[in-house]
Amino acid sequence: MTNTPNQISFHDGHSIPQLGLGVWQASNEQAALAVREALLNGYRHIDTAAIYGNEEGVAAGIKQSGVPREDVFVTTKIWNDAQGASQSRDAFMQSLERLDTDYVDLLLIHWPLPMKDKYIETWRTMIELQQEGLVKSIGVSNFMELYLKRLIQETAIKPVLNQIELHPYMQQNVLRDAHQQLGIRTEAWSPLAQNKALNDAVIGQIAQKHGKTPAQIVIRWHLDNQVIVIPKSVTPSRIKQNFDVFDFELDHDDMTLIAALEKGQRLGPDPEVFSMGA
Repeated sequence: MTNTPNQISFHDGHSIPQLGLGVWQASNEQAALAVREALLNGYRHIDTAAIYGNEEGVAAGIKQSGVPREDVFVTTKIWNDAQGASQSRDAFMQSLERLDTDYVDLLLIHWPLPMKDKYIETWRTMIELQQEGLVKSIGVSNFMELYLKRLIQETAIKPVLNQIELHPYMQQNVLRDAHQQLGIRTEAWSPLAQNKALNDAVIGQIAQKHGKTPAQIVIRWHLDNQVIVIPKSVTPSRIKQNFDVFDFELDHDDMTLIAALEKGQRLGPDPEVFSMGA
């Protein structure tokens, strides 16, 4: 196996590197450093969001790396206070400016906010942005099956992916099955369970068996489940280590052991009620 990320294809004809770098909770300065290190070590997929406050840092990191913009897959997201037809367009144009680019590869609705009920009009704006060539692919984050089906029913355009909390303690089997039936890809946030999975005895045992770190085992578990994964780190050595996962695979016994860690344990907010910043 070569040390390059697999490409996962979308139903719209585009594709995404399966392993990327997340920059949640990183400052502009940290994001610039992390993105530069990641790109120099083979990553080609960076995931940010307006609310992270580090889109300028991501832009700086891409420039500093010397990797051409067209070779980097960039994701950003519409935050809760910017949902709505014109608000989402304005917010996106500001993101574009901060990212110092004339397009993004993937734009997501960050949270569904069902109580606000503006995700359909936000989605319609995103469809327009895609038609205008400002966005290559459009998707969502933290959507339940019900909301996904409503989007498709009311606009006839389905998201390319749904980015959800997914890790060994919250495996999202039901939602992942729904994604598969709908032709929507699954992407994991908090893929290492906010590092809680790294101290798990079962993960440790599998790591020892393969001569890998616990983080590498969990990242490989996502890859072997056909999940797109964006582990966050601002530490150069860890960024490099997290990418060194293409020279081994987990076997059936490993996958069975990790499947048994499922607890339905959500570490982040519940998408049905979360409305921060709305």
